[in-house]
Amino acid sequence: MKDISKYSIEQLQELSQKIREKILHTVSKTGGHLSSTLGATDLIVAMHYVFDVKKDPFIFDVSHQAYAHKLLTDRWDSFDTLRQFGGICGYTSPDESEYDYYKAGHSSTSISLAVGAAKAIALKGEDRIPIAFIGDGSMSAGMVYEALNELGDRKYPVVIILNDNEMSIAKPIGAISRYLSKGMATQFYQKFKSKVESVFEHMPDSATYMAKRFEDSFKLITPGILFEELGIEYIGPIRGHNMQGIIEALELAKSMKKPVIVHAQTTKGKGYEIAEGPQEHWHGVGAFDLESGKSLKKSSKKSATAIYSEHLLELASKDEKIVGVTAAMPSGTGLSPLLEKFPDRFWDVAIAEQHAVTSMGPLAKEGFKPFCTIYSTFLQRGYDQVIHDIALMNLGVVFAMDRAGIVGEDGETHQGAFDVSYLRAIPNLTLAAPFNETSFKKLLDFAVDFETPLAIRYPRGAFIADDFNVPKFELGKSHLLQEGKEKLFIGYGNGVGRAIESAKLMDEEVAVLDLRFVKPLDEEMLKSLSQKYKEWYIFSDSALMGGVGSAILEFLSKEDISDVKVKSFEYNDKFIPHGNTAKIEEYLGIMPKQIVQKIKNGDLDE
Repeated sequence: MKDISKYSIEQLQELSQKIREKILHTVSKTGGHLSSTLGATDLIVAMHYVFDVKKDPFIFDVSHQAYAHKLLTDRWDSFDTLRQFGGICGYTSPDESEYDYYKAGHSSTSISLAVGAAKAIALKGEDRIPIAFIGDGSMSAGMVYEALNELGDRKYPVVIILNDNEMSIAKPIGAISRYLSKGMATQFYQKFKSKVESVFEHMPDSATYMAKRFEDSFKLITPGILFEELGIEYIGPIRGHNMQGIIEALELAKSMKKPVIVHAQTTKGKGYEIAEGPQEHWHGVGAFDLESGKSLKKSSKKSATAIYSEHLLELASKDEKIVGVTAAMPSGTGLSPLLEKFPDRFWDVAIAEQHAVTSMGPLAKEGFKPFCTIYSTFLQRGYDQVIHDIALMNLGVVFAMDRAGIVGEDGETHQGAFDVSYLRAIPNLTLAAPFNETSFKKLLDFAVDFETPLAIRYPRGAFIADDFNVPKFELGKSHLLQEGKEKLFIGYGNGVGRAIESAKLMDEEVAVLDLRFVKPLDEEMLKSLSQKYKEWYIFSDSALMGGVGSAILEFLSKEDISDVKVKSFEYNDKFIPHGNTAKIEEYLGIMPKQIVQKIKNGDLDE
């Protein structure tokens, strides 16, 4: 790893430019997070200059903005494999490098991690300091303030770099974001504060009181009061692209030996004019043309997200009781058109999944129909709220879980593998899934009139199955798509498409069942099918443990049906790596041709 601690300011600036060029050329080919990492480059270069990555924990929040860190820590030559199967991960990962302190992918964990690291360092009596790198968007989550609350009390030496680009993923939401964006504090405030403190030491008690009141009044016009009232020292805001100023601020913070926030204001997309500024499109991109900025992605079938967005908009236009929420992902979840058309009925609450879930409960209680639209991986962050604030009250909130199943290049922190397993155990909660466009629309029609909690899962991108007409949804009722001879393929959600494609490759006629509901199961249909079909194969893009296959086996055990053999092609008990979705599915052995070969060979133990 190259030592940059002796670099001049000019050399550091040249290095930042070189890093930006490397990121641009790589991401334009591989896709990835672009504007956030370009904006963070100067801060990360300065961070490596002032602190020692070989001993100090570098902790990146979400870590999608850490590409510059990767390039500075022995991954320059391999960086062109970014987000490719077997290549460089799009987030920090200790499996990839000893200089990546912690795995990350979800937001707002960095300060808690830094507090934990500081405790360990204190117990070991070592001279190290954790550095947490966090964006202003992540500051909207409650976990940040839980960590700051303890840190301000314990006073562990921690440096927090607050990268304020006035944007999380989409438009910044909330009072805290607006508060941080105030640019009234400068180095003048730091000098003023230190002078006032030195004067206090030489003043009589009577005068100290008045001076202290003056200082407190002055702090009211600066962003720092929020943190200083929590017991955290505040430096800034500073210009996040002024290398000299950044280094001076970080060196000051390092020397203070106490918890310090360095508030740096940056420009998202810095160095690539097309992407500069608050443009949500450039947060995460596919391959694109560097000259024009135009996407190189070829047109494909309509995505499940687009189907959801269009049909929910149609339903909401007819029914004013339909409301909805997302947590900082309006574009990704397809809610942007609804937020624009119905700003008083659809809300983006920023990176606050717990709040998003709980806030929908009273709306349901008051007679509205809430659609809580969150990625499968992010609903995990609101799990207690699903149980305590929705299911326990048996309120008619719909959880629309986008990105269920393999999500591809974002990898193990984002794979939507667990929602069936973690939701199926919750009383009062119904679980359903569509498998094509028509079934999705009919499931949404069903959801509008459903009076208790309902969770719907659907994939990233398009459904596997082609669109064709299917009957309307009825609670707990499945749909037999085709009859067969001996074998039954049971599909759930996008797994139905995989079952259909696999059935086409079989040498015999195979029955295919669209399960539709995994809770409650269509027990009447399953009992009937157990009389004719003795080999059942389960297809669902979800975790094996506690998943659809488990639900089927529990049913067979309860009914004492012992002559049916069940094999599930759900995900085995391990985290799923990043890479192209097709390559990941091949790696997992769940491509239709692989599944059929296993069935034909009787090789079903893997």
